Amino acid sequence: QVQLVESGGGLVQAGGSLRLSCAASGRIFSINTMGWYCQAPGKQRELVAFITSGGSTNYADQAKGRFTISRDNAKNTVYLQMNSLKPEDTAVYYCNADVNIPASRFNVWGQGTQVTVSS
Repeated sequence: QVQLVESGGGLVQAGGSLRLSCAASGRIFSINTMGWYCQAPGKQRELVAFITSGGSTNYADQAKGRFTISRDNAKNTVYLQMNSLKPEDTAVYYCNADVNIPASRFNVWGQGTQVTVSS
């Protein structure tokens, strides 16, 4: 069984910063793409950013220039550094990972961490 555990969410004023972390645990052989998604109340879950095992990154338009995704493969952990936060960034942020385990492959979601940006 593979689990993703997120941390780092919270309440911050507009213009502030937060750093989210997501650690994968379990019988992991390797992890392919890891990503962050967000879901605001009444809206669909949407991609924020993802990073491949080789370190290539991709960002949604609203994250470009403000957010940075990174990963530590030795720790099976992905990070999201969020700067210049805006009230419209308020959402639950979910970690996602495409995980290889012995003889199988899973797409796994974390439980989510709340980010609230006050104006």
